[in-house]
Amino acid sequence: MIKIGLTGFGDHEELYGKIKPADRLPAYSAYFSIVEIDSSFYAVQPVKNYVKWVNQTPEQFKFIVKAYQGMTGHLRDKKNYYDTPEEMYRAFHTSIAPVRSAGKLAMTLFQFPPWFDCTKDNVEFLREAKERMLDVPSAIEFRNDSWYSPELRSRTLQFLEQEGWIHTIADEPQAGSGSIPIVPVATTPDITYVRLHGRNTGGWNQSSHPDWRKLRYLYRYSTEELVEWKNRLLTLTQSSRDIYVVFNNNSAGDATPNAQELQSLLGIDGGLAPRQLDLFT
Repeated sequence: MIKIGLTGFGDHEELYGKIKPADRLPAYSAYFSIVEIDSSFYAVQPVKNYVKWVNQTPEQFKFIVKAYQGMTGHLRDKKNYYDTPEEMYRAFHTSIAPVRSAGKLAMTLFQFPPWFDCTKDNVEFLREAKERMLDVPSAIEFRNDSWYSPELRSRTLQFLEQEGWIHTIADEPQAGSGSIPIVPVATTPDITYVRLHGRNTGGWNQSSHPDWRKLRYLYRYSTEELVEWKNRLLTLTQSSRDIYVVFNNNSAGDATPNAQELQSLLGIDGGLAPRQLDLFT
């Protein structure tokens, strides 16, 4: 089964108009059956937030929860609010417990930074992270192309399969070592994750620009590009039961129409909840 959604649910006025923040997730779930939670990357979320989100969504709705940045090496010299890895992972497990209890956790996502390259130390880091996640389904997304170099690609995929990591297939600009190619391979039979970031090559490496986030994800996929993805996704269903797809090209409101067009191409009625028109008045 292929499920399509967006990263975040709070910034898509093109989808549900100007409505109160408290009404945005219920409105979102009328159109998409999955969402990626990104706020968890910046801080481990309070349990009450997940309780609220679980209660606001239909029974079959699923969440992908992004791992806290301290778990993926993004902090470097910045302060980590946890004294030990054990404390950090314990807090994260406690945080997502309501989503797991409700049966609404699709997976967590470990997105690693561009400087996280393929070395023995980093391979060991991944082993330890997977152990600390216990039995929580966990996906991995690389941002350094060394993992997919000709001499290491097959070993990387074999490692992910052996360790039980869900492979995240990314569509992003080919802009040097800090980006990865499309590698449409499943490493678990249950689930595969696909993240579509757009193909704005010129904006991808503009981290010194004050609006770098907007530049990076400023892109709208063409119908031809979405048809390419339709064919890839259908092929992936032969090796993985569920394929979760999120659009992250949010800078100018392109993610929503792209996601809805891909749903149409695949014949998917993405929403789970009845559309509440009173939310838009």
